[in-house]
Formats: sequence, structure tokens, C-alpha cells
Amino acid sequence: MRKLVVASNNAHKISEIKEMLSKFDLKVLSLKEAGIDVDVEENGTTFMENALIKARAIKALCKDAMVLSDDSGLSVEALDGAPGIYSARYCGEHGNDVENNKKLIREMEGIPFEERKAKFVCAMALIVDEANEVQVQGEVEGFILESYEPCEGFGYDPLFYVPSLKATFNDVSSEVKNSMSHRGRALEKLTVEIKKYL
Repeated sequence: MRKLVVASNNAHKISEIKEMLSKFDLKVLSLKEAGIDVDVEENGTTFMENALIKARAIKALCKDAMVLSDDSGLSVEALDGAPGIYSARYCGEHGNDVENNKKLIREMEGIPFEERKAKFVCAMALIVDEANEVQVQGEVEGFILESYEPCEGFGYDPLFYVPSLKATFNDVSSEVKNSMSHRGRALEKLTVEIKKYL
């Protein structure tokens, strides 16, 4: 059975990836499960560059396994693509979802709903070996709401309204979200590619 190390310790992300890849004869491990404790500096200018930087750094530490990395975030049309690669630390502090959402609302003050188009983007890089690197990207489009009430939501989900759902990502079940999310779409493309190497 081939090993695949996911360059993350995000429990939510790991379980989603394990579920999507469960049909393959693969042992999927988080960084922690693989015994890797490093902090890779992601200094690329795009989601894909950052995914590749992380994947290559982890691959150097576990040569016997395939390595999968992703970088994802929110891109808002009216803000020229911001927060983009800075999505997780938009407010200046890493992972503070409430403050990130509040800053986004402030930045978009006065912009009418029909001009609040946004998309979630997920870039995935899979390094099979030195000769084979796979790159896939998934996106989902929606609109940013005009107001925000601090809540338990994950990331920008409480503000991301999807017209076909008539709801935000925060208002639907994880099954519904995963069926159409940016990561779900990137993983679908990845499962097509990964078959070639197993």
C-alpha cells in the first residue's frame, strides 16, 4: 500500500481528503501521523505556488511517500482578488476568523450586493516522485453578504452566499458544502489524476 502524506495538520481538511481518497489503496497520513513537525514558509504569490512550495518541502523529508499539499482562500472581485493568499491572516493575525470577516465587511462597505462577487479557490499539488508533479485547482462562486454577525462559522463561510443554495456555506450541512466546495472540486480532479500513479 502506497503512503500519501497530506502537508497539513488541519483535522477538518485531513478527514475530508481521507474520505475522498478512501476508494484508493492508499495510506493517507497527516504531518503529525507521519512524524513531521516543520513550519514551511509559504512565500509564493499565488495559491498554486504556495501549494507547490509546501509539497516540495515535505517531499524532501519523506521520500518514500507521495505528498499532497493545498493552499486555498477567498478572492473578491471588487477588492482586486483580496484577501487571496492572505485569507487566513487578512486581519493581521493568523486564523482569527471573526476579525477576518469583520475586516472584509469594512473593506466592502457601500458596495451593492450585485457587485460583491467572490470565489473560493483551492489549489492542490501532488508530488508523486521527482518526475511527476500534479497540479489541480477547484473554485466555487458566490457573493459576500453585506453584514456579519460573529458566530461559530469556519473561515469566511458565514459571509459566502451561494445563490443556487439560497444560503451561505455556514447555513448548510458539511455534506452539501463538500459536494460543491472548492476543495471538493479540486479533490475530484485529483482523484482522476491519481489513478495514473497507483
